Amino acid sequence: MSHILNFPRLLFVFSLVTLWLATQIGAFFAGRLQPLKDGERDDFNLVVNASLTLLALIIGFSFSMAVTRYDQRKNYEEEEANAIGTEYVRADLLPAADAAKVRGLLKTYTDERILFYTTHDAHELEQINTSTAQLQNELWSAVQGAAVAQPTPTVALAAAGMNDVLNSQGYTQAAWWNRLPAAAWGLMGAIAVCCNLLVGFGSRRRGVLLFTILPLVVSIAFFLIADIDSPRTGVIRVLPQNLIALSQSLRAQ
Repeated sequence: MSHILNFPRLLFVFSLVTLWLATQIGAFFAGRLQPLKDGERDDFNLVVNASLTLLALIIGFSFSMAVTRYDQRKNYEEEEANAIGTEYVRADLLPAADAAKVRGLLKTYTDERILFYTTHDAHELEQINTSTAQLQNELWSAVQGAAVAQPTPTVALAAAGMNDVLNSQGYTQAAWWNRLPAAAWGLMGAIAVCCNLLVGFGSRRRGVLLFTILPLVVSIAFFLIADIDSPRTGVIRVLPQNLIALSQSLRAQ
């Protein structure tokens, strides 16, 4: 289940087929059983309406959670760019040799962070993470050496800025891992299947178009939620606009 959530288009097709089959199964049993009486029909419609309302609320809440996580990823990208830019300026507080080294490493580090946002290949992502961790060690070693040699308030300020740079990467990674749980998707899918079964069972007319509308609408909603919640494989992704602008600015300097 968690694997298909990384591919919103595949989830859309799977949801559409599954929900359409659920509607057909409901209609099949409706044709084999006795028709509902007038009193039973009213009670049945009440159950269907309540189930569809519950499904709509769950989809709405799930969409809200996905959008919140998307906004969080955007905010952390902005904070990460600000932290790197601030530390690049604070490098002037270090000795000349250390300042030049830190600036060069920060330029390379910014390019690596841009690749983190834009890559789609899992193997390339592993290489980026390895390179990022190595650059972080080199950045901290450069600042740490200057702070030990000259433990002054100005050098401490540069060390604190480097700490913000390293922390911002951790916050970004945590935000990209923070997605809707697979169990929540499973429960939401189960409710959607039950609703389509009820709709198919309670329908009085048999038609391909009629039985496709609800599965299509719900599948589109699932696709939208999964797409926003997929930071790397979705159509709607967080673009590193701030990091790209920062990289261009640093290269110009």
